[in-house]
Amino acid sequence: MKRDDIVTELTDDPQIWDFIIIGGGATGLGTAVEAASRGYRTLLLEQHDFAKGTSSRSTKLVHGGVRYLRQGNVSLVLEALRERGLLRRNAPHLVKNQSFIVPNYDWWEGPFYGIGLKIYDKLAGDLGLGPSEHLSKEETLEHIPTLEPDDLDGGIIYHDAQFDDSRLAVNLLQTLFDEGGIGVNYMEVTGLLKANKLVSGVKVEDREGTHRFELQARAVINATGAFTDTIRQMDNPDAPGIIRPSQGVHIVLDGSFQPGESAIMVPKTDDGRVLFAVPWHNRIIVGTTDTPIDEPSLEPRARQEEIDFLLTHAARYLTKDPEPDDVLSVFAGIRPLVARGGNDDTASISRDHTLLIDPSGLVTIAGGKWTTYRKMAEDTIDEAAVVAGLDERESVTENLRLHGWLKNTEAADPFEGYGSDALALKKIASGHPDGNPKLHPHLPYTAAEVIWAVRSEMARTVEDVLARRTRSLLLDARASIEIAEPVARLMADELERDQRWIEQQVKAYTELANGYFLG
Repeated sequence: MKRDDIVTELTDDPQIWDFIIIGGGATGLGTAVEAASRGYRTLLLEQHDFAKGTSSRSTKLVHGGVRYLRQGNVSLVLEALRERGLLRRNAPHLVKNQSFIVPNYDWWEGPFYGIGLKIYDKLAGDLGLGPSEHLSKEETLEHIPTLEPDDLDGGIIYHDAQFDDSRLAVNLLQTLFDEGGIGVNYMEVTGLLKANKLVSGVKVEDREGTHRFELQARAVINATGAFTDTIRQMDNPDAPGIIRPSQGVHIVLDGSFQPGESAIMVPKTDDGRVLFAVPWHNRIIVGTTDTPIDEPSLEPRARQEEIDFLLTHAARYLTKDPEPDDVLSVFAGIRPLVARGGNDDTASISRDHTLLIDPSGLVTIAGGKWTTYRKMAEDTIDEAAVVAGLDERESVTENLRLHGWLKNTEAADPFEGYGSDALALKKIASGHPDGNPKLHPHLPYTAAEVIWAVRSEMARTVEDVLARRTRSLLLDARASIEIAEPVARLMADELERDQRWIEQQVKAYTELANGYFLG
């Protein structure tokens, strides 16, 4: 899976692909795996790095969506619960059972959530993760000792799942290769090719070099998330926009703010949203906001009012009130919500996915969420195969074990999240002259993971490694800056880069990471 070899193959071999998929986030990667696993010739192109945008900036939950049940969208909840169970089964090394506490204060709607969560349990059926139960005040505080005790009447415990989003994206990329497909990052689609007014391929530019070339396909699939309208308007400049982008912000705190293994779910915040405080990699992720924005960007930034909102709500429900200096990282992601009919209330827009086929044959898949990526992909390839004039082939992804599949992993294993690849990382680590120490005392990562990311996960920049192959940027932005140079040097040895490249990488990463902490 060497990128340079892939680029050479693309430029030297003018084959016709069954599908070219634009976009290397959850939807694009899932769609590519769906197509390749059915035996179709599949190519995925990503303009930056895999999961650069929304797909690495989630709340890290694989969930049915309790609030969608409150909205009456039972079909979405059913689909999401089923997909949650399938993903737990197909990627057990990354998707874990997570208990949630809904604390019952006298101003909250405890009775509704008690009944609603029992319905949630029933809808999950055989793929459920555990029953919900009522807790006394004492039991609730046993689970979360730092929960504000004043006016607390008790709580409800229920179960959803947690994952590492960008690690799952990497495993999907590896699964794509395992299934005979190809994916390449830093390959930007700059235009669409047409024959007889029908889309027949793409124009691409290699952002690492000077290569510009054209690729042919029987069908082109637009899976670019927040940038969906950009690709649709390459096809038809007059195409109306369908995306209503909304920004969601999270703050990351030290685990001492909420010790224990349970997460908090606040059913209703001041803006009517659900708020989560979730343990993740020995930190606490608090989020999220829902702020309509005008234009999507690859590197969205949190607004001061969003940060204040999260700090205020965290202080309201935790005995230890977080201050701005306590925030280890703050990150923003853009939800690619699909809205029609002038609905501008992003909090109320459905999270269902939308599949469109334009008169030119361009296939667009938009909306949805990480939990339902596989079903979105299945629906997309079902329709795209018809557009492409290909033989219909049944989906196999319900039971497809993703790369790294390992049923039982040791929580204490430093390479636990790599699943079956952990043995290969341990081999790299054993050859390190200094015994493979941690890169930073406040981060769990080692040199072996940097080397592995370059050799086996197509990492090309320091940002790729520190933001997505490891989660250093989100766990502690300041600490990640301190290891940018040693990471760059490790990568330079693998990629055969010079001192100038190292300096450029450190500078670029430092500028980016400075936007992830306060002050």
